[in-house]
Amino acid sequence: MRDYFHEIKMKTFLAKDFIQTQEGLVFAVVETGLEQGRALCFLRYVNKSGQWVKVDTEQANSLLAEQFPQYCYFSPSKDAFLHAVPINRVCYHHQPRQRLRQIIEGSTPGSPVLNDLIGLVDVLETQGLAVSQLGVTGSILLGCHTSASDMDLVIYDRATFMAAREIISSFHKAGIAPLTVEAWRASFKRRACELTFAEYCWHERRKFNKGLFAGRKFDISYVAENVEEHTVTYKKQGIVKLTATIVDSDQAFDHPAIFVIDHPEIKEICCYTPTYTGQAVKGERVRVSGFLEQDEKGQKRIVVGSNREAGGEYLKVISDDRTS
Repeated sequence: MRDYFHEIKMKTFLAKDFIQTQEGLVFAVVETGLEQGRALCFLRYVNKSGQWVKVDTEQANSLLAEQFPQYCYFSPSKDAFLHAVPINRVCYHHQPRQRLRQIIEGSTPGSPVLNDLIGLVDVLETQGLAVSQLGVTGSILLGCHTSASDMDLVIYDRATFMAAREIISSFHKAGIAPLTVEAWRASFKRRACELTFAEYCWHERRKFNKGLFAGRKFDISYVAENVEEHTVTYKKQGIVKLTATIVDSDQAFDHPAIFVIDHPEIKEICCYTPTYTGQAVKGERVRVSGFLEQDEKGQKRIVVGSNREAGGEYLKVISDDRTS
């Protein structure tokens, strides 16, 4: 497996990377690239007495506002206040692909979660996936995982990601199993989204980006490496709700996910929250609630996930016979 790896020279910060500051803060990068020399991100972990402690949204926002206001940033392109870290404040760049390579090439016995991760990667490789296109994020990336941790894989090639979904869809292959009802309920509870449990499960089960391996939950996400730097600036126009048909879903699993719609004024739906990644496919009728935004040229879009919780915002396929 080692032969599949090659050195990656990172020219920028990619979504799903972690960046660490000298104050003992670790942020998850939420969008590839930089804005005004800053990585757009969200505070996820704080070092307390030598241990990494995960913080929730409220804790993260309060901590930065009270103690580290230098990482609170108004984004002109997003017309919103975000977490952001200037590149000269980054003391360590945690990269998912390098971390996975380190785990696989490790010469000492790993923890149960790392052993399961290696086993899962072996299965994917056996099924024809290029391991060089894989990485691992979440608590494993930072090295603060526990015996109960999930496995969060990142895939950097679109074709490889789609092939991984095909493997997951064939749950009988080499120990990969679908989520149990209990696992779906736990996932739904963590998301705290605007969908009912039935709606959430119907949408999620057909995405084939989650599963169990050796009884441990894992998920896969796609991150494009070669993303053009965007200089478009958007202004929020207020909350909007509408029904539309998806005419292009080629970027449904991107970060952010993009869904082109058949609307006379609004070009697309842009989803920043993972809950709605891969939510719909071309030809489906959807109902969406989010923020209407407009750029300098008058181009409009709907953003779902204007903040981490996306309260009141959603995207769902409307088909009563399937989602009821």
